[in-house]
Amino acid sequence: MTRPVLFAGVLLAAEVWVGPAGVRGAGPAGQRTTQDRTLFVSVVDQDGAPVPDLGLSDFVVKEDNVTREILRVSPADEPMQIAVLVDTSQAARSQIQYMRQALPDFATILTAPNEAGRRSEIAIIGVGERPTILSDYSIDPAQVKKGIDRIWAAPNSGMYLLDAIVEVSQGLKKREASRPVIVAIATAGVEFSNRYHDQVLDPLKAVGAAFYALALGPPDTSLSIESRERAIVLDEGSRVTGGYYEQLLAGLALPQKLKLLANQLKHQYKVVYARPESLIPPEKITVSAVKPGLVARGTPMKAEQARP
Repeated sequence: MTRPVLFAGVLLAAEVWVGPAGVRGAGPAGQRTTQDRTLFVSVVDQDGAPVPDLGLSDFVVKEDNVTREILRVSPADEPMQIAVLVDTSQAARSQIQYMRQALPDFATILTAPNEAGRRSEIAIIGVGERPTILSDYSIDPAQVKKGIDRIWAAPNSGMYLLDAIVEVSQGLKKREASRPVIVAIATAGVEFSNRYHDQVLDPLKAVGAAFYALALGPPDTSLSIESRERAIVLDEGSRVTGGYYEQLLAGLALPQKLKLLANQLKHQYKVVYARPESLIPPEKITVSAVKPGLVARGTPMKAEQARP
């Protein structure tokens, strides 16, 4: 069983961490210019399957509840830089087999060439004992598989998931990742990171990464500060970046869920819309699908990577 996360008609509410982008024609005197903004958007049906063949009239984009003009909609063919964070702490020992079974198909789907012939990169990072690179970013599924084969539970270790999110976000920023994605696979084990949630969310937003979290096993019922801060990061971090957070009560569900996520990422849309030039950026961006029963989630492209 899984905790439901998809609701028909729900709009993604994403905090804006992007700055100025390309400015369109100035127009007559006194008329405000506009800036092109870009969202990478997943649209799924009630089963979580990606919905194909959508166009301009199928989306609604709002900033602070003000509808914006959509200029272009196309398949998102930019390669992704995907960091997969896996719980390798002692608490994950019974779940390791499911991670090792599920991740090869996930990697195969996302490293295969898209319609533009581009391949996404995947890195595997363990978060037990300390954040550890098991395999660095690569478009080669065989190289990614080597990292998957190194996934083992470290004896007598705790989880450092929040530290790993910060370090990976900083690493993606240094790499100047154009379309970063972070996928966390964790348990309810003890969190050893000594961080508050805002110390984790700020670098996550700064790099413009979409954050997805899959929690395996029973929900975390600990009342510790560390567990509370981790719970906030998993919930808010996924919500404001265009990802999602789901609790999988049985590890057996992980292969199907990761395959579904891979297909959602593989079939995103690039939605370009116009924003009037303003000194004050919006607090919230929402994107929705017009057709009933569909769910849209969007991640803003970082401004310095956007093009008019």
